[in-house]
Amino acid sequence: MVMLKAKPGPMTTAQIKTKAKNLGIEAGNMKKVELIHRIQQAEGFSPCFGTSNGQCTNTACCFIKDCLKTRV
Repeated sequence: MVMLKAKPGPMTTAQIKTKAKNLGIEAGNMKKVELIHRIQQAEGFSPCFGTSNGQCTNTACCFIKDCLKTRV
């Protein structure tokens, strides 16, 4: 399993698609949130992106910076 370290800011779409590809996930026409949820599941996390209400204890998730400011 390939793990990407969290960058200072949100991951770009290209980085997200690369991460998905490395995990064997075909991005196809998936929306960003759906793709991130699939990545989270593949890495053993809850598919919770965008549902944090600004708070999250899962600091190991590489999407945390983007997640904390996203609501789905």
